[in-house]
Amino acid sequence: MKFVLSCLLLLVAQTARAVPENHRDVAVQDLGTRAGGTDWPAFLGPHGNGKSTEVGILTDWPPEGPKKLWELSLGEGYAMPSVSRGRLLQFDRIGEEARLRCLQSETGDLLWTFSYPTDYQDLYGYSNGPRCAPLIDENRVFIFGAEGMLHCLRLDDGQLLWKVDTQKRFGVVQNFFGVGSSPVVRGNHLILQVGGSGPDDQQIPPGQLDRVQGNGTGVVAIDKRTGEIRYTLSDELASYASPTLAEVDGRGWCFVFARGGLLGFNPDTGAIDFHYPWRSPKLESVNASNPVVVNNEVFISETYGPGSSLLRFGPKKYHVVWKDDPKSRRKLMQTHWNTPIHHDGFLYGCSGRHSANAELRCIDWRTGEVQWSEKGLARSSLLYVDGHFLCLGEYGTLRLLRANPQRFEQIAETVLLDEDPGPADRPLMYPAWAAPILSHGLLYVRGKDRLICLELIPKP
Repeated sequence: MKFVLSCLLLLVAQTARAVPENHRDVAVQDLGTRAGGTDWPAFLGPHGNGKSTEVGILTDWPPEGPKKLWELSLGEGYAMPSVSRGRLLQFDRIGEEARLRCLQSETGDLLWTFSYPTDYQDLYGYSNGPRCAPLIDENRVFIFGAEGMLHCLRLDDGQLLWKVDTQKRFGVVQNFFGVGSSPVVRGNHLILQVGGSGPDDQQIPPGQLDRVQGNGTGVVAIDKRTGEIRYTLSDELASYASPTLAEVDGRGWCFVFARGGLLGFNPDTGAIDFHYPWRSPKLESVNASNPVVVNNEVFISETYGPGSSLLRFGPKKYHVVWKDDPKSRRKLMQTHWNTPIHHDGFLYGCSGRHSANAELRCIDWRTGEVQWSEKGLARSSLLYVDGHFLCLGEYGTLRLLRANPQRFEQIAETVLLDEDPGPADRPLMYPAWAAPILSHGLLYVRGKDRLICLELIPKP
């Protein structure tokens, strides 16, 4: 009798733990006080396209730029935060630990911290911190570290729900700059680039990817609630571009610009529709710019060789609308780590591999024809909002541009650079490589060692 009673009590306890977790999916308290605007829960925003639906931005800036509300010192890494229900999640590295901090998004007050040990070392001397933005889904936060550790935590208190060591689980040979592709959520699937290989490849030194053969885990879908593997696909190796989701003619699509080219597949089943080869033959070339999807067309771009291409796609097929001339050194668009933004039939983005040759450019989506090109801004990233672009240069200059396909039109500018490590009014240091984000009127911008929060839309 005691044994039966113990079993019943254990069952009740397990059920009691399960119910609140499901309840928290829809009942996490909103800590925000700014009623207008939207959350920014994932890399490139709620729609994965770098565009905000908020309106009412300040366009008349003082020399110091929009009002600074708070700032946060950062460790190593390149990742921007994500924002949901009044909480800001920032992923970085301090010493030998990767760290996720949850802060009140309007004040910067710390709510909780999660950390885990990491020994990642960049092959080329770049930052050893994380590259991927946190992904927030209901009451879950997913973080994907540079060394390949995938964690799922609760949003409200930071409790660990599950974790997967993708490097060990799938046999990943270290890429040039570690893991840099942020996951996405489709239904109950967490979809991410992995690019694993078989046992024979595990002795290959890091970075020698020309010797590595994929083992069918180029893309992996994981149950977001349990961490169990749902499907794997492709022998592709991983790139630094994040998956892009789309809904076309009543069917879900996912596009992954992997190391060797573009994959189009069904995110619900893992069935591949097509693979479009597109990469430079150089060993150390990378594909790092996300696919851009408009209706039934998808655009890809890189900066090491072939440049850009636009495809029209359908189930089990694709058609090349246009592509850069492989024989010409002059390309229509060559994005590096920034993802271009489509607006009203035109595509805006930074073209060029190095600071000296980088140009902010506008091209016609249908033809690729260059509408205008502006030099001298260094490499930059864009955020679209309210008929304008926020353009952040890698040396700390923040510009406000009108979304004008006819000419480069700057409205305002402020310099957010200070090489002095001490306190300063404009504390943004090189490299500022991540695109700004906007949530509930607040603009978040980061440099090497600091995140700053600016009020771009005044609170009523």
